[in-house]
Amino acid sequence: MPDYIANTERDSREMLDAIGAPNIEALFDVIKKEQRPRSFNLPEGLSEFEVASRIKNLADKNAKDLLCFIGAGFYDHEIPAVVDHLSSRSEFYTAYTPYQPECSQGTLQAIYEYQSAICRLTGMEIANASLYDGGTALYEAMMMARRATGRNRVLVDNAVSPIYRTMLTCYTKNLEIEFVEIPVVHGQTDRSKIKEHLNDKIACVILQNPNFFGAIDDHGDIVADAHACGALAIASVYPISLGMLKTPAECGFDIATGEGQSLGLPLAFGGPYLGFMAVKKELARKMPGRIVGRAVDTNGKTGFVLTLQAREQHIRREKATSNICSNEALCALRACIYLSCIGKEGLAELAALNYHNAEHLKNLLSKIKGVEVKRSSPTFNEFTVVLPKDPHAVIAAMLERGIAAGFPLGRYYKGMESYMTVAVTEKYRKKDLAHYAKTLESVLWK
Repeated sequence: MPDYIANTERDSREMLDAIGAPNIEALFDVIKKEQRPRSFNLPEGLSEFEVASRIKNLADKNAKDLLCFIGAGFYDHEIPAVVDHLSSRSEFYTAYTPYQPECSQGTLQAIYEYQSAICRLTGMEIANASLYDGGTALYEAMMMARRATGRNRVLVDNAVSPIYRTMLTCYTKNLEIEFVEIPVVHGQTDRSKIKEHLNDKIACVILQNPNFFGAIDDHGDIVADAHACGALAIASVYPISLGMLKTPAECGFDIATGEGQSLGLPLAFGGPYLGFMAVKKELARKMPGRIVGRAVDTNGKTGFVLTLQAREQHIRREKATSNICSNEALCALRACIYLSCIGKEGLAELAALNYHNAEHLKNLLSKIKGVEVKRSSPTFNEFTVVLPKDPHAVIAAMLERGIAAGFPLGRYYKGMESYMTVAVTEKYRKKDLAHYAKTLESVLWK
């Protein structure tokens, strides 16, 4: 009997006799041996030192010292040391869902401050917490628009992340929702195609800024057209870019969502991440997820509570505002600390540094024979290049030289088999960008 199970041999025997089983193994007889989890065949135990050494050896096989230019929605930003320090405090790190406000004022206030920061970042009026990631947040926004309008047709620009679009169709596979996809054009959204499909059956228009190709767009005119048809407008945004670009509120959007990974969360092999959502005030009661409000008790003392929704609203099946929200408070805390640490002016400086680094690399790459830098639209810190050789082969060769070169677009976009996006952050200096360009030229022509 494993040491961590408190039952004695006598306890186990009494329970097995009560149910008529000869031994514990007999409990699994209904499962064919070839279908049983391999986890039943556990190796011999190791000491703490041996386990740590084994895990370290496995981790060392990862290429963890790469210069990363991949992007595609997830970015290698610098994280101030204070983010790790404060978010690792035990009172935050072990906090459970704050349903009891009298026991959870610290966590509740942290979530409230995070919501306030997201509102200031996006320009919207109300924000929530507890969405898994940017794609989940976008799905939740789409479902909220559907509930608010009573319509089932959704207009999606194909320059929205293909990862997010896959999530939208996956989550709604068994629902009566019709997706109308606007054909992709490299650069800004195709206004004529949007207008062609806008009508009184559209629940919402989903746009992304910067889009998956890195192109920047002012969607204010599209938002106005959507509102004229009674549809809502949803933006998926890159939060760091908001230090330089118009906010979703300034463009007139009803709902703003995005991936919060760039706000103090490491790449970490895909998670855990943080989806953020902010909306206009009139949509507050249709929002999914946790919302914290600030109140005053009978003694005039400020307190924080979960508000605007019942705890049980997420277990009401088809009537629930969401069935996939969770406790993302620790990730939200990291984002709050990050934004508080760098501040408004710091965010603007950070955005400018990302932008100028990308422009510098654009200029370097445009000088390489056979490489075309797409310049149909302004970009933020991510841009598209066309290569004279297969991007997959180029990326593999550059990985061997310590550089994760970019994201090949042919996997998601037919006709773009020679296209690749390249993302640049504040972490890289001019010498790193020069090294990237020199290595790419070497891979292509030597």
